[in-house]
Amino acid sequence: MDRFKNFFKKYWLTVCIYVALILLYVYATKSGRANPYLFPEVEAIWAAFSNNQGVMLLNMVSSFKLMIPSILISLAIALILGTILGLTEWLRDALYPIIYAFSVIPSILLSPFALLLAPNFTVASIFLISYGTVWTTLFATITGIMTIDKRYLDKAATLELSGIKLMTKVILPAASPSILAGFVSSLRGTFLMLVYVEMYGTQYGMGFFVKKYSEFGLYDHTWVGFIFMVIILVIVMQLFEMMKKYILKWTI
Repeated sequence: MDRFKNFFKKYWLTVCIYVALILLYVYATKSGRANPYLFPEVEAIWAAFSNNQGVMLLNMVSSFKLMIPSILISLAIALILGTILGLTEWLRDALYPIIYAFSVIPSILLSPFALLLAPNFTVASIFLISYGTVWTTLFATITGIMTIDKRYLDKAATLELSGIKLMTKVILPAASPSILAGFVSSLRGTFLMLVYVEMYGTQYGMGFFVKKYSEFGLYDHTWVGFIFMVIILVIVMQLFEMMKKYILKWTI
């Protein structure tokens, strides 16, 4: 009970805004002020959701099959390359301008090449998602390692730490606030590219569901897909935020 009171005390304004938006939508659709074609009534949206619950779960699983490998690949590249560049000044000076030049290229522009060169659509999708999301974490890793307090490195040298122990006990934990902040920020780019690739070449996926029914003109289904996707992505973001806080708690 106390937890509920604390939650409401903290988020009462948030709840009121959401309720107000829902009531505004209901009023606009019931009164005919909103375009009934683009903005179906709440009952129609709920009916569409009830009839597509299984499909929505299938779409979610399909999206995760693309998203999870892409996140892991981009994270691995960012940590490995970012650590090397963060620790090696001469190499960083040589490669940083090149990396920066590639980072400003929108991955969407590379989609025609990826689709033609990749062996299948899944590989092309993972490449595009990874390419679009790796840069924020990479730059955060470089910055985090460059700005490590020299006292940590001096103590590590005193203890004769090197290699894997130096990386896992000192460097990565010390740079973790910057790395995790960059990683969480990069997730927004992951979702953007995920929706893009799903809209143009998959048979299932949360983005595909929205595009499919918008083309059919079934906007009750389109709203279902849109709302479901937003809820799932918000939950994923919050889970990563919780993981970030937990990791920082044990590394700082």
